[in-house]
Amino acid sequence: MIQGLVHYGIHFLGPLLLALLVYRKNWIKTYVILLSAFIIDLDHLLATPIFDPNRCSIDFHPLHSYLAIGCYVCLLIPSKTRLVGLGLCIHILADYCDCLFI
Repeated sequence: MIQGLVHYGIHFLGPLLLALLVYRKNWIKTYVILLSAFIIDLDHLLATPIFDPNRCSIDFHPLHSYLAIGCYVCLLIPSKTRLVGLGLCIHILADYCDCLFI
């Protein structure tokens, strides 16, 4: 229960707080962009089983690999890709917190 609250809290409240506090003028657009990072969970479809509550996603799924995470961090540098990079890094942070509970 706590794990789910932490995981989904980071996934949904983290981007919302960031959008409201830092990007107040365009917070709705920012929030949608940050939430779009969920697209990387499509790589879960390559795993068997698709969902395993006792599996750490970090470095198991291709879009959660350390190489991919390095690319997400690099997206933080240019201003044009910063929001996408932030969304992806927040997503990875939420998944990493799951690993701490396992």
